[in-house]
Amino acid sequence: MQLEIDTGEDNDSLFSEEGSTRSASIASSVLNYTYENGRRYHAYRKGAYLLPNDEEEQDRLDLMHHIYRLCLDGKLHLAPLKPDVQRVLDIGTGTGIWAIDFADEYTSAEVIGNDLSPTQPSWVPPNLKFYIDDIEAEWTYSPSEAFDYIHVRGMGGSILDWNKLYQQSFKNLKPGGWLELHEPEAMFRGDDGTEKAAESVQQWQGLINQAARKFGKELDRAPLHKQRLIDAGFIDVHEEIFKVPVGPWAKDPKYKLIGRYQREHAVAGIEPYTLGFIVKILGWSQEEAQIMIANVLNELKDRRLHLYVPFYYVYGRKPESKSEPA
Repeated sequence: MQLEIDTGEDNDSLFSEEGSTRSASIASSVLNYTYENGRRYHAYRKGAYLLPNDEEEQDRLDLMHHIYRLCLDGKLHLAPLKPDVQRVLDIGTGTGIWAIDFADEYTSAEVIGNDLSPTQPSWVPPNLKFYIDDIEAEWTYSPSEAFDYIHVRGMGGSILDWNKLYQQSFKNLKPGGWLELHEPEAMFRGDDGTEKAAESVQQWQGLINQAARKFGKELDRAPLHKQRLIDAGFIDVHEEIFKVPVGPWAKDPKYKLIGRYQREHAVAGIEPYTLGFIVKILGWSQEEAQIMIANVLNELKDRRLHLYVPFYYVYGRKPESKSEPA
């Protein structure tokens, strides 16, 4: 899909008008957050995740949820789930917003959301439970606890062994159950050459990806999910890619709106990603980081640069039997 550029004037501002045995209990140690550079970070499995968990970060994650839904015209998933789906797992639930929306929409489902941080709200649908859990540990669900659907979103930079995640998901799905992954590519692209002028943005993304590799939890996994699901034994594997503009430069009204949200989301993510990956992992000084942040933000707000980020939506099904053809 080629996004057509809107050459007309437009207001740049988005807001100008407008109980598991595998889980850890929320004990004092879980809530004993650490603080660095004015941001709050999780305590459970300290150091396993490089981004903050404070209110500012929660707002960014909720905005990302809105962008994902806008791409799908309001839908929460692409996998063809049955209306009476029974057991659902949301891996790395974050603020819990996807799990809450899903539980509201599928009232017959028992929905479980897990995360390293207890940042989810207390008032949730009765068919939803949140657990503090490390998804990279061994899963110990019994066969009677198998899932109909497992949802994974925005987990790049959080997973050490993706193949293990695919395999554990496959093992803990019911026959015929679906695994679905939503992930942006860790790259700013363009179709008209203006992406080459975004030198600071491209340098920044390259450094982030370099730091993630050094950390051992790569960010740029989105283009690999489809084949890796097939390799793990999933069938009926589908991939859809959406070009998500950074800024309101697209002519199409849907993508113009998405672009406004995505630019706000990108701007909100530059500082935490820089501090978490470039400073912590690559050892940059605070002064160097702040100069980098300022240059990147200036380019993200430049209407002459028609940047976009590919968002990958990939889903596949566990065979009903070993003899079911792919």
